[in-house]
Amino acid sequence: MNGRPTVGFYTLGCKVSQYESEAIAEEFMRRGFSVSDSSLPCDFYVINTCTVTAEGDRKSRQIIRRLKRKNPDAFVLVCGCYSQRSPEEVFSMPEVDAVIGTEGKMKLPDIALSLRAGERYISVGDLKDASFEPMTIKGAPRTRVYVKIEDGCEAKCSYCAIPSARGAVRSKPREAVIEEIKGLCDSGVREIVLTGIETGSYGKDFDNEYRLADLIMELESLGFPERIRLGSLAPELVGRDFADKIKGAKRLAPHFHISIQSGSDGVLRKMRRRYSRAQLLENIARLREYFPKAQFTTDLMVGFPGESEEDFLDTLSIVGEAGLFDAHVFAYSKRHGTDAALYGEQLSEAVKHERSERLIAKVKEAKQKALSDLLLSEKTLSCIFETRAVGGGFVGHSDSFIEVECLPTTDDLRGEIRACRPVGIKNEMLIVEII
Repeated sequence: MNGRPTVGFYTLGCKVSQYESEAIAEEFMRRGFSVSDSSLPCDFYVINTCTVTAEGDRKSRQIIRRLKRKNPDAFVLVCGCYSQRSPEEVFSMPEVDAVIGTEGKMKLPDIALSLRAGERYISVGDLKDASFEPMTIKGAPRTRVYVKIEDGCEAKCSYCAIPSARGAVRSKPREAVIEEIKGLCDSGVREIVLTGIETGSYGKDFDNEYRLADLIMELESLGFPERIRLGSLAPELVGRDFADKIKGAKRLAPHFHISIQSGSDGVLRKMRRRYSRAQLLENIARLREYFPKAQFTTDLMVGFPGESEEDFLDTLSIVGEAGLFDAHVFAYSKRHGTDAALYGEQLSEAVKHERSERLIAKVKEAKQKALSDLLLSEKTLSCIFETRAVGGGFVGHSDSFIEVECLPTTDDLRGEIRACRPVGIKNEMLIVEII
């Protein structure tokens, strides 16, 4: 290595993992490393893995091999959910030099500096008594920044491997969250996304009754950030109490990602989800009443063991009944150590694929209708612009998280919040003009 050692990052999985990778990268820079693009040859590679699906495991292994080929002399350090659940499997790969799980990621620079040719390192902690490790992101200002406020999940859904990879709910202390957000806003950030493994469980481990809704309203009273956005929320955690507390929040973006998973009550019971179809529709309707401009997105699973055609049709119909704007559709995947992996009536990959295609088509149809309705309504949208488009306009997102592109302009709108009017549709994006 000549000069400052270089380190490249590759992150798989959720926004929490992306947040953590950025925090780790800043720690590497603080320790004298130069953070580089992982597509280039680097002295070190950090792969932050995902284990939500079998595909996540497979892709994690694929990336490890690919990055090692870029520089056979590089040290490869693997962390995250896959390495927490299957550390020996990851460590058995000859390309891997160090394995750490979901805890203690901030020690990676020390581990990197201690590695020598031919030496290997593995340390994966027991999450049962793990403490929450607050992390902060500083550095170059950006328009939107994710702030991790919570880690862990205690839902114990029958199909999910995440509790074994992330442990119990641990919430970042209220004071630390507010201090971090204030620092980011002082550096020019306009929008903060509050995120976690189960964002709605924030505060569950506190001794007092301070919860996610209280944090939102405290930020509202403090007057920062300009815009608050929420990460994924479980349907049962956004009931009447939550909605009643936040309904006056002017800074809260009218966009809710509600993790529905299935529209069938029978499948939801087998999944051990803690709500019914009627409850989730009621909660969505209440949020829409309080936030009339709100758009709703979700995750939907097809092919759960025993899912009948009627069950699937219930999921298909929830797209329209809930008025969803968009959905991430994925097929059930057997995860070792979960109850659902032992269930009978496992569906074939062909059935899963066919149902995925039908549901994706339904979601696309719903999205195009929602965009058309917005175009016809001539409603004003509040948009943050982030990047310059090829044609001379700028691309960004509305407050309801609809992707937008403004008409060509000579002004530099990056980082600006502007009132806009929809004037057209391009693919799955609204074309807007600045008012």
